[in-house]
Parts: sequence; C-alpha cells; structure tokens
Amino acid sequence: MDKTMKRFIELNHILEDGMTAHPGLPRPKINAFLDHQESRSRYEGQAEFYLGKVEMVCNVGTYLDSPFHRFPDQTDLSQIPLERVAGIPGIVFDGAISSNRSISIETNESEWKGKAVLIRTGWDKRWGTESYWEPGPYLSKELINLLIRSKPVLVGVDFWNVDDTKDSSRPVHTRLLSSGILIVEHLCNLSALPQIGFKFYAVPLRIVRGASFPVRAFGEVDEYNGRG
Repeated sequence: MDKTMKRFIELNHILEDGMTAHPGLPRPKINAFLDHQESRSRYEGQAEFYLGKVEMVCNVGTYLDSPFHRFPDQTDLSQIPLERVAGIPGIVFDGAISSNRSISIETNESEWKGKAVLIRTGWDKRWGTESYWEPGPYLSKELINLLIRSKPVLVGVDFWNVDDTKDSSRPVHTRLLSSGILIVEHLCNLSALPQIGFKFYAVPLRIVRGASFPVRAFGEVDEYNGRG
C-alpha cells in the first residue's frame, strides 16, 4: 500500500538579538537573564542552565494579528480557537503587483472559504536589507472585497504590511479583522509550498490582551513514498 509521509516547510523568519524591526519600533533584545556559567552557583556547582530573557515589541519577525490588534472590544490572542491557527487547509496565490503597488488576484472565490489564503509576491527575498522596508505591496480594495465575501479563516502575506503604509486609516486591517479574518505578516519561503494540498499553522502564545505575537508559521504537506 502507499506510504504517506509528512513534510514540514518553515514559513517564518527567525528571531535574533538586535534584528531589524518595523520602522519606528525598537530592535528586540534576546539574551541571558543567567548564562550557563553564572547559574552554576544556584546548583552548588553540580549543574548549569541558560535562563533566557526576551525584550521586544510583539510585532517583530513573522507574527499573527488578532482582532484585538485593531479593536479594543474584540478577540485577543488568548481567545482564538486552535482550529483557526493550526491545521488549516491552505491555498497559495501569486499576487500581481500593479504600478501603484496594490495586489490583485484572479480566482474563484468559492475556493477560499474556511482556508488560509497565502499571498506570494517574492518580497521576502529582500529580508535583511533596507529595501525590504521600502513602500511595499498591499492588498487592493477589490481583493479585500473578495476575501470578505469568501470568508477564509486567515490571510497571510510574504511582505511587511497588508495595508498601504501611506494610508493611516489602515483599511485592510480594519476590514479583515472586523470580519474575524486573522492576519499573518512577514511570511517567507511560500515558493516551497504547493498551491493546494497542504495545511497551515501559525500558533501564537495565549496572551490575555495579546494583540499580535510572533509565530512559527509552517506548512504540512503529505508526500507519497511508493508502495510498502
């Protein structure tokens, strides 16, 4: 009989001390509260442990936005059910970037209901350079209308903001989050995914009044290894 094996594909940027954050936000500090050597006296010299410390704003690396990120009376990270962030059927689309940087997609919207819709532009290849933070792609009004009608669980992008950062009203965040559609920004490696036939995971910590938080986003793909 056919053997099915699962392959996991990393879709997140790693977090590290001093990495570049969103323009205007401080860089994260990731270091030791006690390093191995300093901890030895606590264990009478018989053991040593590294006790880490992280100081950062929560919108760093690849992160998920909850509705509370935009609306003070809506769902925060502690209230998001696991089925909305884990094992979601996924679908990937290549976003066509227009001359004004907006993204449009031609597709059958019936394919999107209950899924994680991931939009691939290749912008993630700029990660680690200043050009990553240049005014980037954003989701067009037409695409947002399509998403709201089709009711996906989550929308993920491989660039740094679903909105046009020149528009302070942030209409994309406002409309998606008010519709209960979660957002994951700063994805990467979407080219390694098939268009369909995978599950998507982007699980944040359960934080009361948590608005956004980094996730280890990944895809799960079933592969068939011949006959047993």
